[in-house]
Amino acid sequence: MFEFLWIWAWTLLPLPVLVYRFTKPVTQPVAIRLPKLPEGIGQQQPNTRWRKILAGIAWCLLISALARPVWYGDPIKINPEHRDMMLAVDLSGSMSIEDMITPDGETTDRLTAVKQVLGDFIERRQGDRLGLVLFAKHAYLQTPLTFDRDTVKQQLSRSVLGLIGQSTAIGEGLGIAAKTFIDSQAPQRVIILLSDGTNTAGVLQPIEAAELAARSDVTIYTVGIGAEALEQRTFFSTRTVNPSQDLDEKTLTEIAKLTGGQYFRARNPQELEQIYQLIDQMEPINTAQQTWRPRQELFRYPLAITLLLTVLLALLRRRHG
Repeated sequence: MFEFLWIWAWTLLPLPVLVYRFTKPVTQPVAIRLPKLPEGIGQQQPNTRWRKILAGIAWCLLISALARPVWYGDPIKINPEHRDMMLAVDLSGSMSIEDMITPDGETTDRLTAVKQVLGDFIERRQGDRLGLVLFAKHAYLQTPLTFDRDTVKQQLSRSVLGLIGQSTAIGEGLGIAAKTFIDSQAPQRVIILLSDGTNTAGVLQPIEAAELAARSDVTIYTVGIGAEALEQRTFFSTRTVNPSQDLDEKTLTEIAKLTGGQYFRARNPQELEQIYQLIDQMEPINTAQQTWRPRQELFRYPLAITLLLTVLLALLRRRHG
């Protein structure tokens, strides 16, 4: 959208006409009588018509520059206050266990269920900066904090098991997630940690990482994933086993308690979905928005043309007098 910010400047447009009409004319100089005119004098009279036209154009351009023409781009919505939220996801080998039963009765592995439910959670977090940390034998920052939720969701969907080992470095995952908040100015900083095991790798213990996060006013919500009973077929019959026997619920509960968060237990995709809906309620999405439109100042263009016309008028005046 095009607009003049100082529209009042156009009231100066008739100023040259008013000056010409109401000011006293210049007194004619006394005529000099010569017995004989120099040869060529009086044969050609300077044509001032084009000079007046150029001067008028230059004046109009000068007024348009003074009126501050601007071009507004498409409006951009921004959130004045946002929440920083890191998602720490376990990629250890046990995440391949197929013990997550869907409402249709189908069985899927833990990581696939997490991708589906957590992906929907990411889409709902409009207005928050999200980031992603993946951990197994080691932990690494997959996606820094960003408002681009689509990128975070894509990075999560592309994660695969086995790339960073089979063990579980919960402490390192928490430590890297908490480290991303060092330069954060957000009033709320949250980590959602999802794991199905116990800390078996890494140089940082989970409780130590939780204490570091607590000193930075970071709230941690922990989610333990995995069914409590799974039917396994043997050579002669079937038996019931607990696929989540390695889940360290005590440590996950202590992590959440140290930071003012909460521990949740997800035995199937339905419970996992309910957990993330509950976290949505506990950490409500900020709906306050401001609209900003990029603005480009255009006064330099008519001002530059005015300068060129002024130089041209000076040259014409010097040539023709």
